[in-house]
Order: sequence, then C-alpha cells, then structure tokens
Amino acid sequence: MAKTKTVYVCSNCGADSPKWVGKCPGCGEWNTYVEELIAKERSAKRPIPGLSDKDKVRPQLLKEITTTEESRIDLNDAELNRVLGGGLVKGSLVLIGGEPGIGKSTLVLQTVLGLKGLRSLYVSGEESSRQLKLRADRLTHDNPDCYILCETNLEHIFAHAQNVQPSLMIVDSIQTIYTESIESSPGSISQVRECSATILKYAKETGIPVLLIGHINKEGSIAGPKVLEHIVDTVLQFEGDQHYMYRILRSVKNRFGSTAELGIYEMRQNGLREVNNPSELLLTQNHEGLSGVAIAATIEGVRPFLIETQSLVSSAVYGTPQRSATGFDLRRMNMLLAVLEKRAGFKLGQKDVFLNIAGGLKVNDPAIDLAVISAILSSSLDISIEPGTCMAGEVGLSGEIRPVNRIEQRILEAQKLGFTRIIIPYNNLKGVDTQGYQIQVVQVRKVEEAFRLLFS
Repeated sequence: MAKTKTVYVCSNCGADSPKWVGKCPGCGEWNTYVEELIAKERSAKRPIPGLSDKDKVRPQLLKEITTTEESRIDLNDAELNRVLGGGLVKGSLVLIGGEPGIGKSTLVLQTVLGLKGLRSLYVSGEESSRQLKLRADRLTHDNPDCYILCETNLEHIFAHAQNVQPSLMIVDSIQTIYTESIESSPGSISQVRECSATILKYAKETGIPVLLIGHINKEGSIAGPKVLEHIVDTVLQFEGDQHYMYRILRSVKNRFGSTAELGIYEMRQNGLREVNNPSELLLTQNHEGLSGVAIAATIEGVRPFLIETQSLVSSAVYGTPQRSATGFDLRRMNMLLAVLEKRAGFKLGQKDVFLNIAGGLKVNDPAIDLAVISAILSSSLDISIEPGTCMAGEVGLSGEIRPVNRIEQRILEAQKLGFTRIIIPYNNLKGVDTQGYQIQVVQVRKVEEAFRLLFS
C-alpha cells in the first residue's frame, strides 16, 4: 500500500505546497489552499511515454499548416446553437455551469433526446438510471440511440465508451468523476484537474465532442481549480432565478465563436422552451397609466430586444435613504442619481430609490441608462410615460446622451413590436437612411431635452 502524505493545493491555479500558506505564490490569491491526501509514489509511478516515429510531433512553418472549416453538429436548438457559435464543434470540450436546480441536466438531456439519429452516451454520476428515465418521460423528445451510464470511475467510462462508440458524450457532473491514478477523493482539486485533462485528450484524439456539467461554488464561479476553465474549449453559464420562469444561457469563453451571444429559455413542466422573441414576453401589457415604468431597447450579443425598467421612489422613512437595484449595477444607478441631482436639478438625496429589470434579467448594456433615469423620474413625479415610447442612450457624467452601438437594430425591434416613438442620442444616425422607418425617431443631446419630451 502506498504511503500517503498531505499536500495543500491552490484551488485557483493548482500550485501545491507542503504546508498551508495564506497567499498563493503562484497567482497571488488569498485563502485558496485546500488540504488533499495523495500517494507519495504517485508522481514516480506515472509512466512517461516516449515519442515514436509515428506519433512524433515536428515543428512546422505557419504557412505550411492547412486549415479547414470546423465541422459542427446541429443540436436542433436555435438558442444553444447561437450561443455555441453555430453548433457543436466535433472534438470540442464544453463546460456548462450553473446553480443547483437551475436546469443544467434538463437542458442537456433535452438536447440529447432531440438529436435523433445521433448516438449519444449520457454518463451520470449523480442520478440513477430510473431518475433519468423519469425525467426523460416528462420531456417531449425521444431518442432511441441515447445510452445511459451511471458510473463515476473514469477508466470504466472510457471502456464503455469504446464499446458504444458514441458521437456525443455527456458527463454529469465532472466533480463526481474520479480516476484511479489519483488517491484523493472525487471532487478534489487534483481529481477534477486530472479527469478534465484526460477527457480533453480523449475528445481531441477521437473527435467526439464532450459536454461537461459543472457545479458552482458560493461565489458563483465553477467549482474546482481555475485551470478547468482554461482546459475546456467553451464555458457556458446557465443563469436564472428559481422564482422566475426564464433561464439565460451565456457564453463566458468560446474558442469557436463569440462570447457576446445570449440564449433565453422558459422553464415549463415538460422541459425548457426556446424563447425566439423575448421582447414580447418581457414586456407586460398592463403598465399604461402607471408611473415608474420605462421601456429600453437593449442588445445582448447580436440580438436586440426590449425590456421593461421599473422604478419606485418614495420618502425615506428610516432616516438613511435606501438604494436597491435588481438586474442592474447598483454603483451605476448611484452615478445616474448623482447626474439627475447635479445636472437636472432633481433632489433625490432624501428619498428611497428601488430599481428592477422586469423578468429577472441582468443587463449590463449602458444603452439602458436613459430608460433607468426616466423610470426614476417618472416615479418621483408620479407621471406616467406616454405609451408607445421606448428609448436607448448612454448617460454621461455631464448629463449628455452618448451614442450607442447598433442603433438600427434597436429601432427596427421597437418598430416590429408596434412602438410609435423611440428616443435616441443626437447624431447616432449619421450615414443611416431613415426613410424606411415607420416609427418616429427623436434625437436628444442632453437629459433635459429627453425629460421635456417625456413629461411636458
């Protein structure tokens, strides 16, 4: 039996130390070292493969390397295909992370069951085959070529994969898989790093794409070493609130596509439904005559949609005014409140301000600044904004309305949904033909002009 010893491994960069240290000398992070038990002879027993003539890698000139377009697998899911950059690249390793119960396993199982004619192997280390069968019965898809394997040993998984010869493999989740070459327990830093590196080698050598499902820690990042996100080709974040029906799929890292794409799903009893037109679902139809509501034209990736910005301004009862924002950066809201007070002359220092992005979305687009301050002012004055009006514009510290990108797509989205007027920054339409628009486009320079248009 191998003699064991204790080492401390950094959960961020993977550096190890014989004793615990507060600050990692490799990456500089604090309190990231965790204790692990490993075999003393582990590194000495690991075989060092020699380079044969067949497998020897030689340096090549860059001009001698030939490239071909990566072949992709159509997942029959428009939202997932968009986030991945057009489909799943063969031989790629994709990591999907998210909070517990958000629907990661449901999304992957639903996608696999919808791929008829494609042999897939679903490896589950958390659920039994009966649990997966019950979940599959609730979904509307059915794939006769889907194999289920409940196994956590990596060597056994590869042996079964060699017999099945799948075209797609799913591992749920990577934190439950362990390899016999490492003595530590499943889910440890060493196990996650070693298993993911071995799976990556398997995917690249066989050309079989692998989807990994990963847990997240209390900080919201993928559990395990940071090197896990460096190893994989694509990192997808599945977000949403369990109290809302919407789920958002974001691309954090993508070697084969853009990281600015966004996929929206609606959670239902029979699985996740793709939301092709999120604007109609994110806008309520009964806000006419209500103050504190403004419609903003935003863009996530390349898709525009309209969102409802809600605000509530009331007198501070407890002495210290409260500032709260849901789905929007609180520090940016405080900056916009300072602009309102300094440049527009509205005193909000002794009032509570609450801001909410309807639908449970988290928006980082600065083009919704104009809608945010308009909703705040509408609630403060208790005057509703005229129905059929939406807006897009970034607010500067001097009170000017700054131009935003892709203004044409925002205008066309508002026109498609039946809006009659859109307020945009001045000179944002330079070189753009506005003759074909069936919506009134109003350009403003400063926040005072926008307020006169909205509340005069």
